[in-house]
Amino acid sequence: NADFQSMEITDQAQLALSGAALARCSNKFEFTLIGHDLQMVEVVLHPSEKIIAESGSICFLESDIDFETQFNDGSRPSGSWWANIKDAGKRMLAGASLAMLHIVNNGTKPRKIVFSSPIPGQTLGIDLGALGGSIMCSRHAFLCAAMGTSIQVGFSQSLGVGFFGGEGFILQKLEGDGLVFVHACGAVIKRELVAGEVLRIDSGCVVGFSANVNFSIARVGSIKTSLFGGEGIFFATLTGPGTVWIQSVPFRRFAMTLYGEMPKPSSSSSGGKGDR
Repeated sequence: NADFQSMEITDQAQLALSGAALARCSNKFEFTLIGHDLQMVEVVLHPSEKIIAESGSICFLESDIDFETQFNDGSRPSGSWWANIKDAGKRMLAGASLAMLHIVNNGTKPRKIVFSSPIPGQTLGIDLGALGGSIMCSRHAFLCAAMGTSIQVGFSQSLGVGFFGGEGFILQKLEGDGLVFVHACGAVIKRELVAGEVLRIDSGCVVGFSANVNFSIARVGSIKTSLFGGEGIFFATLTGPGTVWIQSVPFRRFAMTLYGEMPKPSSSSSGGKGDR
């Protein structure tokens, strides 16, 4: 086996898009990341500046900032009714909302708007232009982005992914030349894979990867290991070169754990309702 020398970043502070890397971003907006495990993104919009965001992601906003829901994403300001409906349907398949928030500062002074993630974890700023113009990311990962960003469904390369990939079956494709924010569940590891390097990941732990990374599904171990090892039958297999972001907690596992701890209605109470 080849001795691959990939780069791994585990320091959450180093994952932030800042300094020279942020300066090189051609389509960006002013922002501040607030918090650690339950982060918010505070955005400063200058007069007439526009961005897009996932529906339901706004925490608070100052006066003069207006928003409206539209079926088209940020890749075009308008479009035919039928084209917008088709795009919205594709986004729903990828786990995004039917409508996107189009946000603008209609005032004469800079104003703030804050977005929050619905899950505990890290929020990542990514320059799409620096990664070839697009990335693939997990369902429900998108938070907000610069105007001009397209959010669509991105299908994996083989049909087997659709049958066995779980959370990795359908992926969002974020396309554009500017700044986007995605959120992850738990801590995040960033891996820079070299050409030919293979990484196998629980499909629910994949936050996203650059478009030049090859994504497929492979069975893990023997049949007995697959059925009784507690790791599922198939893992996502990612082959470099390219960038991969990995989250420590699959969102589905986190949600099911919470659901398992929630109090359940007793049979007597449900029966009582039926007698009324």
